[in-house]
Amino acid sequence: MIEYKVVELAVVTDESIEEVLNRWTLQGWHFDSVQFVVREASKRPSMAFVMFTREAANGHQPVG
Repeated sequence: MIEYKVVELAVVTDESIEEVLNRWTLQGWHFDSVQFVVREASKRPSMAFVMFTREAANGHQPVG
């Protein structure tokens, strides 16, 4: 079974994205994708969601 991790970034900078990528990949997660939230009035993202995956321990579905 695959386990998913979603990390919300309220401050979207190259440093904040790098920090999240480095922190979670060091814990065994694999980067999957990133989605940016952009408001009409600005081209700069107001937030981002970074998604990771990994195999669930012992093939069991995680709880909680």
